[in-house]
Amino acid sequence: MRSPLLWTFVASVLLLCGVGGWLLTDPATSRSDALKTAGLAGGAVVALYALWLNDRRRRVEEARQEIERQRHDLEMRRAEQDRERVSDERFAKSVELLGHEADQVRVGALHALAGLARSRPTYTQTVLDVLCAYLRRPFKHARYEDPEVNEGPEVERELQVRLTAQRLVAELLPWASDVDAPSYDLDLTGAVLEYLDLSRRKIGRLLLRYASLHSSTNLSGCLITDRAYFTAAGTGNGRLIGNFRCRGAKFLDYAWFSGTVFTENADFTETTFAGRTAFKEAVFTKDAFFTDASFDDSLDLRWATFGGHADLRFARVPEHLSLYDTKVTSTKDNQLPDGWLLAPLDDGVARLTVPES
Repeated sequence: MRSPLLWTFVASVLLLCGVGGWLLTDPATSRSDALKTAGLAGGAVVALYALWLNDRRRRVEEARQEIERQRHDLEMRRAEQDRERVSDERFAKSVELLGHEADQVRVGALHALAGLARSRPTYTQTVLDVLCAYLRRPFKHARYEDPEVNEGPEVERELQVRLTAQRLVAELLPWASDVDAPSYDLDLTGAVLEYLDLSRRKIGRLLLRYASLHSSTNLSGCLITDRAYFTAAGTGNGRLIGNFRCRGAKFLDYAWFSGTVFTENADFTETTFAGRTAFKEAVFTKDAFFTDASFDDSLDLRWATFGGHADLRFARVPEHLSLYDTKVTSTKDNQLPDGWLLAPLDDGVARLTVPES
């Protein structure tokens, strides 16, 4: 196949000779003008060839860059698959080590899972699910029934592992002030927890049904974007509940405390309950503070019992309020919303009532 350059040269020469010869036959055209015009015609062919050549080079370069981009994308996908494979293997190995007999190995596995969640955010919810599952494992400490009893070293070491798991759960949750952060769910149903501190964290759905909350629980400043269930938390023989701090928290959906037993002080000062809220059959053994708490939907206090000082001076009384056999200790300095009344019963107990409008 002959080169396009040869054809361009031939066409240029032919055009030069043809145009020049044709113009020389015209008496009105000088020889110099004829040569200039013929040269321009021949040069135009060369210029067109140069444009075609540049366009061809551009297309070749674009094709080369596309191939390079595809190769780079392929390498990136391959590297991502390798990282995912390594992450999957790391996750599986860490979960396996959670069943190891040595407590230091279990602690290392917990930290490995937390590190995986930090480096691979797509694993965060899965890692939180695993940590919550570990905390849901049956655990019993003699101190929960008798503070004077000391358990053996094995139980104490397991307690330290569980405290590590609780701390890592809190650290993996975003701050409540981070409006763009995702909300992660926690399922701690039936878990035995001690010194649970999720303060100022952002949480999605929070399940603490039938959980044992020992020593103290701190949810102050939390933002809970989904439903929260504390149903019957802490009830049962031998289960002790410490102080429950929930100051300035925000519950954006249901907040269910039905049957929850607070054996120490419970503080809900300035907490916002945006959805339906229930303290039905809840037991406040000691002081309960709801100072400036807001209820935007409804509040159910049926069969609730306040054994200590009760401060129910809400920021505003909810429009939908349910009171039935709600009892307070009449000998305490209870602080109630305007218009609420006490109907004395036996043994220093009084029933809360609200006059019908």
